[in-house]
Amino acid sequence: MQFTQIPYQRPDIGSLTKRMNALIIDFNNANEQKQVELVDEINKLRNHFETMYSYASIRYTQDTANKQYQDEQDFFDANEPAYTGLVTEFYRALTQSKHKTGLEKKFGKQLFSIAEMKLKTFSPEIEPDLVLENQLSSEYTKLIASAHIQFDGKELSLSELSPYLTSHERETRKNANIAKYKFFTEKSADLDRIYDELVKQRTKIARKLGFKTFTELAYMRLMRHDYNAAMVKNYREQIRKYVVPLVSELKAKQAKRLGLDKLKFYDEALLFKTGNARPKGDEKWMLNKAKQMYDELSPRTSEFFSYMLDNEMMDLVSRKNKAAGGYCTFLNDYKSPFIFANFNGTMHDVTVLTHEAGHAFQGYSSRNYTIPEYYFPTFEACEIHSMSMEFLTWPWMKLFFEESTDKFLFEHLVGALQFLPYGVTVDEYQHWVYDNPDATPVERKLQWRNIEMKYLPHRDYDENAYLQSGGFWQQQGHIYQSPFYYIDYTLAQVCALQFWKRSNDDRKSALKDYEDLCNAGGSQSFLDLVKLAKLTSPFEDGCLEGVTAEAGKWIHSIDDSQLN
Repeated sequence: MQFTQIPYQRPDIGSLTKRMNALIIDFNNANEQKQVELVDEINKLRNHFETMYSYASIRYTQDTANKQYQDEQDFFDANEPAYTGLVTEFYRALTQSKHKTGLEKKFGKQLFSIAEMKLKTFSPEIEPDLVLENQLSSEYTKLIASAHIQFDGKELSLSELSPYLTSHERETRKNANIAKYKFFTEKSADLDRIYDELVKQRTKIARKLGFKTFTELAYMRLMRHDYNAAMVKNYREQIRKYVVPLVSELKAKQAKRLGLDKLKFYDEALLFKTGNARPKGDEKWMLNKAKQMYDELSPRTSEFFSYMLDNEMMDLVSRKNKAAGGYCTFLNDYKSPFIFANFNGTMHDVTVLTHEAGHAFQGYSSRNYTIPEYYFPTFEACEIHSMSMEFLTWPWMKLFFEESTDKFLFEHLVGALQFLPYGVTVDEYQHWVYDNPDATPVERKLQWRNIEMKYLPHRDYDENAYLQSGGFWQQQGHIYQSPFYYIDYTLAQVCALQFWKRSNDDRKSALKDYEDLCNAGGSQSFLDLVKLAKLTSPFEDGCLEGVTAEAGKWIHSIDDSQLN
C-alpha cells in the first residue's frame, strides 16, 4: 500500500488497555502452546498501535504547523506512557512464565533480555513524568522547525540554509553562519529552559525507579546489556589518543588547501577552495540514479529499493515547517520502512539517502519476524547498517558526482574520521550533565566548551559570543530527544570503516556479511551482531588504532592539493 493510502485512525487507548489486560490474564493461565498463540495476538495489538503512532509522527514531522497532526502528536505524547505500561505488563508475564524455557527456544533469548531491561525502566508512578518528557521533546522539535531565517533575500529553514554554509565564498559562509547562530542566540533562553526541565524530569524519573542517576536508566532504556559506561569511557579515551591527533593534522591540511592561516568555525564545512562535491541533479534525478545503483548492488537491494519507490515510502525534500534532520521509521502493520530526509543540494543529500536506505534495507530484510522487538536492533547496531551502506555504495558515487567523485570520496572518509571526536564530545557532555543534574545552564555551557576543547582542539569560534560561551550543542537534537544515543553513531562508524576496508579487499564477502547482519534484525545484542558480521568490537583494544591507521593510510595516499 502506498503511504498516502494508509488509513489513519487514532487508537482507542481505553479499548486497547482492556483488550491487552484480558490477553495478559489469559496468558498467565495458559499452557505453553496457548501462550505462544497469545503472544501473537498481543503483538498484533502492539503492531497496530505502533503503526498509527509512526504514521502520525511522520505526518507531524512532514509539517509541524499542521493542526491535525499536531493534535495527534499531542495525543501520543500523552498516551505513549500508558501504552508502555501495558507492554511492561506483557514483559512481566513473559519473564515470569512457568514455560519460559520453551518460550525462549521459540522466540529467542534476546526478547527476554529486552523484557528484563524494560521492566527496570518503567513503573506506573512515572507515567505522568513520561508524558511531560515527551511533551518537552516535541517542544524542541517544533522550536527548531520554526526557524525562518532571512538570508540572500529569502526566508529559509535551517536545512535550506545549509548550502550557504559550505559556499566557496568565505564571506557568504561566514554571514550564513552568523544568520544561523543569530536564530540560536534568540532562542537560547527557550533552549536552556527546555533542556533544564528535561534533565530534571529525567533525573526525577530515574530516582523514582531506584537509579542513582539518569545515566544508569538511560543505558537500560537503550538496552545496553553487553557493555557499560566504563567501557564507553575507555573507548572515548582511545579516540582521544588515536583519532584526535589525525583529525588535527587533517584540519591543518584543510586550512592549507583553502589558503588560510587558520580555520575558523565557518570554514570547517568547506574542504576544497573550489567548493565541496555536490550531486549533479535534483531529487527525481537522484532517485533514478539511486535506482540504478541499488539494482546493480545486489538482487536484494534492487527488490528493496523498487519497493520503496513503488509504495512512496520516502519524503526527501526540504520545505517550510518540515522537521529538521533525517530518520527511518517502520510501519509494523505493513512491514514497511519509511525514509524521511531534507535534501538541500549538498553532498549530504546522497549520504543521507544511502544512510537512511541502510536503515530501511535492514528493516525490509528483517520485516518478517513475528516479534516487534526484532524489526530493528538496538541503536548502535542499527547505525552499522546505515553507515556501512554509505561505504558499500562508493563504487556508484560517480553516478551522482560525475567529475567531482574523487572530491566526494575524500570528503566522505575524512568526515567519517572527523565525526568520531565530535561524537564522543556529545557523549562525555551528557555523562557530565546527568552526573550534575542541578548545574545551571551557564555551567552546562562552560562544561561543553571544556570537553569540546579536549576532543576538538582545532575549533576556533572567531569571537562568536554564543558559540564561545558553549552553545554549539543546542543544535544537536539527540541531546534533547534521545539522551546517550549519540555514542552509538561513533561505535557504528568504527564498524562501518571495517566494512569499507573489507569491501575494498573482498567486496563479495563483505556484502554477504552485511546482508546477513541485516537479515538478523534485532534478534541478537550489539556485540553478538558485531560477531555475526565478522567485525571487531570497537571496545576491543587495538580496534580504533587499526581502523584509524587504515583510513589515514588511504587519505595520505591522495594528493589532496589536486582536488581543488
